[in-house]
Amino acid sequence: MEFFERTALLIFFTVTVAFAPPAAGHGFAGARFFPATLSTDDPFVADELSLPTISTSKAAEGRDTSLSLEIAKRITPNLGLELGEEFIVLDPKHEHQTSGFGNLELSAKYQFFTSAEHEAIFSVGAEVEIGGTGQQRVEADSFSTWTPAFFFGKGLGDLPDTLSFLRPVAVTGLVGVAVPTSASTRSSDGEVEQNPNVLQYGFALEYSLIYLQQQVKDVGLGAPFDRLIPLVEFSFETPLDRGENGQTTGTINPGMIWSGKYVQFGVEAIIPINKRTAESVGVIGQVHFYLDDLFPRSFGRPLFGYR
Repeated sequence: MEFFERTALLIFFTVTVAFAPPAAGHGFAGARFFPATLSTDDPFVADELSLPTISTSKAAEGRDTSLSLEIAKRITPNLGLELGEEFIVLDPKHEHQTSGFGNLELSAKYQFFTSAEHEAIFSVGAEVEIGGTGQQRVEADSFSTWTPAFFFGKGLGDLPDTLSFLRPVAVTGLVGVAVPTSASTRSSDGEVEQNPNVLQYGFALEYSLIYLQQQVKDVGLGAPFDRLIPLVEFSFETPLDRGENGQTTGTINPGMIWSGKYVQFGVEAIIPINKRTAESVGVIGQVHFYLDDLFPRSFGRPLFGYR
């Protein structure tokens, strides 16, 4: 029942904020379309639904699998809110499997700069993982964590003709600091665990065959290859204090996105950069819906400020 209750909450969030005039499409800066990336957050605000995002990886303690749901909603054309939840399955070595919900995540993002000519987007935002809303059996934190961040996206479509083969390239990324509301926590057995501030940073390198076909040169690609965007994502975390300074973890995620008119499908390998991160290669997959194109007169439009 709890799964359906939380799912209903996320759907209700989308429905109750959908009352304004039709708006322009998602993730565009001029001719550049930025897809929704799987492992690093996007630089744009949009009306989107990721359902589901499934990932699995194996660490020293055992295998972790998660199924997540995320809704993004524009309040104005440049200001958006996001609400997310995940269902976690922990399969520790030599112990029974456990599962449950993680903490709810709420975020806001403001897209303060967009250049059509230079295919650039800059945004700022903040996310809060709301402590105590998840279940302790899947190690959901009892404290909240705030993460202010800066996001960017840049396409290379403004390169000269001599470098036309690089025009389909784009890069998106972010940098932020996760700040817990509690410096340390004590477990039921009396052990004290430190909760450091953590620098979070990452970027995605993309080569859009959509852009190649439509903006550079039609090389004769047919469906479904003409809608593919190969990419590699890099995602890292570095604790800054409380005895864990510099103990970086992270992953390198090569993969592929196929983007249609209303939906995109993505899959990536999750390659850990060290043993602290994971013991073997994992995988992440996502189905992502463009609500602004699916429901341009209802769900997929900002609440205010669009004429």
